[in-house]
Amino acid sequence: MQQADYESVAVSTRIRLARNFQDYPFPGRLIKDTHAQEQASEIIRLIAAELTSMEDFELFEMADIPDETAAFLTERYLISRDLMRHRAISAALISLDENISVMINEEDHVREQYFMKGFDLPRAYERISGIDDIISDSIPFAYDKELGYLTACPSNLGTGLRASVMLFLPALARRGLMKKLISTLTRLGLAVRGVFGEGSGADGDLFQVSNEVTLGLSEEEVLFGVGQAVSVIVEAELLERERMMAEEGMALKDRLRRSLGILLSCSLLGQQELTRRIADLKLGVALGFFGTEAGEDTRLRTLDALAVDLRPASMDRLAKRKLTEEEGLVFRANYVRKNVGAMHLIL
Repeated sequence: MQQADYESVAVSTRIRLARNFQDYPFPGRLIKDTHAQEQASEIIRLIAAELTSMEDFELFEMADIPDETAAFLTERYLISRDLMRHRAISAALISLDENISVMINEEDHVREQYFMKGFDLPRAYERISGIDDIISDSIPFAYDKELGYLTACPSNLGTGLRASVMLFLPALARRGLMKKLISTLTRLGLAVRGVFGEGSGADGDLFQVSNEVTLGLSEEEVLFGVGQAVSVIVEAELLERERMMAEEGMALKDRLRRSLGILLSCSLLGQQELTRRIADLKLGVALGFFGTEAGEDTRLRTLDALAVDLRPASMDRLAKRKLTEEEGLVFRANYVRKNVGAMHLIL
């Protein structure tokens, strides 16, 4: 397949590395230690000093940030919900372009993440490996020559590498084929999760595909295995879209175009409906139902960004104040009408 074949399916790539330091208790024990605050502060200070000397990062100490900021960072995948469990000792260093997030004292001492649009596992791994090298130069990692990197959860032992790709799979999901696909991937040592990771739902027909096993495999083998699986899934999704077109024809086009009409004319718009309608627009763009001067890739990324920007905490940031529930419905509708209208999608 050509790179263009991936654009309407592979939304983003994420590489995450789990690491701990050999001279400090793991976070689960650290938080119970009588010197927890002192040791946690030392870890945060050492990592922050190394990273901020090399790149532009902003430090967020979880004990000091308001709940609204924590919610905003979570909505943008920059921190995990679990990071807040150890709020007294945890922090995050986030690059100004939001492509790199280093969570400190979550389940492990460090969770290093690199995000990028589209599908490119080797490039993403190369980028976060540089960050990993910088951190390891300042504090030695906990490492065993037989087991590899030592982690709080056994599923991360070994490379500590989690390679994941966010996929837009409306045809497979809406035609009831995801259960079989998930079963097959599970047998191959891969996991399929929702937008916000384990336990979350597949909002907007979005699914994360990642490796489940890190022990006994090299980094190259992990990247290759996930990459091969993504290629197979992309091919299956594109084939199923062709079948949708052939079997549902004008009825499918009508449903997707109705979603465009609603987004261009609504006065109130909830989060769940926005997610569903944006997924319809993305599928319509991918199937060629909406014409425009912009390229397909540009339109899809614009719609992806719109869905993220109008989650509750992110929307409050746009409004520059805390919105009531009704104000949020109105603001979201107005913002969508303006921004979808500016895309000049042609029926």
